[in-house]
Amino acid sequence: MTEHTTVPTTYGPRLSGERSDPAPLGDERQALTESLEYYRRTFELKCTGLDPGQLSERSVPPSTLTLHGLLRHLTGCERWWFRIQFAGEAVPNLYYSDDDPDQDFTELDGDVGEAFSLWHAECERSREIVAASPLDRTGTRLSTGEPFTLRWLMLRMIGEYARHIGQADLLRERIDGATGE
Repeated sequence: MTEHTTVPTTYGPRLSGERSDPAPLGDERQALTESLEYYRRTFELKCTGLDPGQLSERSVPPSTLTLHGLLRHLTGCERWWFRIQFAGEAVPNLYYSDDDPDQDFTELDGDVGEAFSLWHAECERSREIVAASPLDRTGTRLSTGEPFTLRWLMLRMIGEYARHIGQADLLRERIDGATGE
């Protein structure tokens, strides 16, 4: 692994930084969209203020789980689900291959700042896809050929982020004692 510089503070405020709670009286689209945004922002806050070495630290041996690995995993999930399976875009997978399905966690090469930039870009593309699609529009699961709706996908991604934020909480607390909501 190569040496990296400190992650710029442009990734957000400290762990207690600002987020917007989802509107309690929003319609279905607003509730789904704002909930996913809330969890994206929460994940970002879990990574804020750490240098690349800390983000790549395997703080719970023998697990390969790291904040950097979670970042790579979530970036790949954004692309896989929204762009490849839902929108049908012909783009390559990120941090995954059939030969090495765990490379998002095990191969922590590359610059962490670039990884954050790529995550931001994938999230932005996902937002564009969501904004242009009705909740009942379908994509196709490549593994089974079965259809799924954007509504289902949004719920799946909310769950994906919520699950990994729990892991990020434990990793962050182990790294520097920081906790947060």
